[in-house]
Amino acid sequence: MSYVLYFSALLMAATCCSLFMTYLCWKRRELPIAVSLGLGLLAGSFYSFGYAFEIVSSNLEQIRFWLRFEYIGIPFGTVLWFMMVLQFTGHQAFLNRGRIALLMVVPVVTFVAHYTNDWHHLFYKSITIDDSEGFPLASMVTGPLYKVHVGYAYFFCIIGMGLLFHMYRDAATTVRKQIIFVVIGSCGPYGVTAVYLSGIIPTSVDFSPFGFVFSGIFYMWGIYQFNLLKLAPLALQKVFESMRDAVIVLDLDYRVTSFNQSARRVMAGLNHKKANGMLAADVFSVYPELIDRIRQEPFKDSRLMITEAETSKFYNVHISQVSDNKQVALGIMLLLSDVTEDVHNQEKLLTSTRQLGELNSFKDKLFNVIAHDIRDPLAVLVSLMELMEEEMQSCDGEHDEVVNEMGQQIQNTFMLVESLLEWFRSQKGGMVFNPVIADLSHTVQANIRPLQVRSKGKRIQITSLIPKGTRIYADKEMLDLVIRNLLSNAIKFTDNEGSIQIEAHQVDNEIIVSIKDTGSGITPDQASTLFQDDNPVSSVGTAGERGVGLGLTLCREFVRMNGGDIWFDSKLDQGSIFYFSIPTLHEEA
Repeated sequence: MSYVLYFSALLMAATCCSLFMTYLCWKRRELPIAVSLGLGLLAGSFYSFGYAFEIVSSNLEQIRFWLRFEYIGIPFGTVLWFMMVLQFTGHQAFLNRGRIALLMVVPVVTFVAHYTNDWHHLFYKSITIDDSEGFPLASMVTGPLYKVHVGYAYFFCIIGMGLLFHMYRDAATTVRKQIIFVVIGSCGPYGVTAVYLSGIIPTSVDFSPFGFVFSGIFYMWGIYQFNLLKLAPLALQKVFESMRDAVIVLDLDYRVTSFNQSARRVMAGLNHKKANGMLAADVFSVYPELIDRIRQEPFKDSRLMITEAETSKFYNVHISQVSDNKQVALGIMLLLSDVTEDVHNQEKLLTSTRQLGELNSFKDKLFNVIAHDIRDPLAVLVSLMELMEEEMQSCDGEHDEVVNEMGQQIQNTFMLVESLLEWFRSQKGGMVFNPVIADLSHTVQANIRPLQVRSKGKRIQITSLIPKGTRIYADKEMLDLVIRNLLSNAIKFTDNEGSIQIEAHQVDNEIIVSIKDTGSGITPDQASTLFQDDNPVSSVGTAGERGVGLGLTLCREFVRMNGGDIWFDSKLDQGSIFYFSIPTLHEEA
């Protein structure tokens, strides 16, 4: 009688083990496989817990009670295990509500038949006490529904094992270990029950619940060693197979152990039926560069060109070491990513870049032609026109109008070329920014002198009120162009006998320069588009002067390059004031 107590204690230990694993499954209940496994373990817990008390019961009534307790879980255990196997092997799509309900028909009939057996005796024909083992045990004469229950359970057991063995055959080496643990753990209850039902061991003690002790050990080991509940292995296998990148796994002897369908398409050597287990040197014999990369440590990424049916493809090859959770090397993994399209796009981009470079060089040469072959002759023409105007003053003035018109056209053409060249240099980096210390008063006077012919022609008085010694820090060429353009515009839009006044005053670390004229002013429509880059348009001056519309855009760019800003204030028919700011020497120091 004493060893029965040990059996009971062992069954209680198996129950605790199953309940603990049920708790682990409950923590991972967001995974369907964890739910089915947990419910299956819970069903087994009812069996082992009930039988622990059944074998220490003293009469038939107590035995019947614990039998009913056991059958809360026994009918459903196989179906729950089968559902877990379907999810584990990637056949979870089979499990919809209708099929699950159909699978549960026989377990529910078994459950009801067991609890109502006293009415029909279709499950057990009779239950009596057997004292042959020295303690009371239940001796049952089984009925037809019991045989249906057993047959149903082993039918799904065989199908489930078949799915596991089929999965094992096609799985990668790292996944096979998980499958082995599931198979061994599943053999516990069904194997022991099969031995008990066959009568091979002449005993009345049902050792089936002890199979749960065996299963519990292997499932517990599998959960902690291989993290069985983290991801169903076949799902991982399907991800592996569906990858667009080619993946090849080698062992430490450089033998192929696994590869996906993409690798089979890329590497001709993997189409061999016995590619698994072959040396990498034999499989990749036509790719000596790849073999050299595999044998080099540390592993480095590289690019490999593979010719397929007279078509060359390029692959980035990433080689990494496969290690277990203790960082022990298990093998080598090759990842080949198709970058053919990227390589071709890169080649096209380089070709386009070369063409753009050639066009840019041609454009630079074209502007150089303008600078040397057009600008210089125009400058000579301007000088000749000035001499002609001086000589014409001694004549009777018959040709003054013609000469003035010619002079104006030459000036306009010269300003066009000058503005185009300045714009080109500012936009393409041809002009070097070179700030220096300068006297603003001297700079303004130097830019007034070239414009005196135009201002005297319209009898416009230009006055600079900037005191000598007003020092600024700016690029001289850019500052000259800004002042020259603003003064030229002021002359252009000021009527005869008008005036232009230039002032400057300091605000914080900036000098604010203002150029005020008594001209026609700026309309609101013109004011809103004055500094826009798109399609600049020049207005006609008070004496019919024309420009190219680039002056103010250039002024804005040059002022900003020098760290300042430009703006204006204008009243129609009352004149305009243009302001721009330039840093003082104190700010830059």
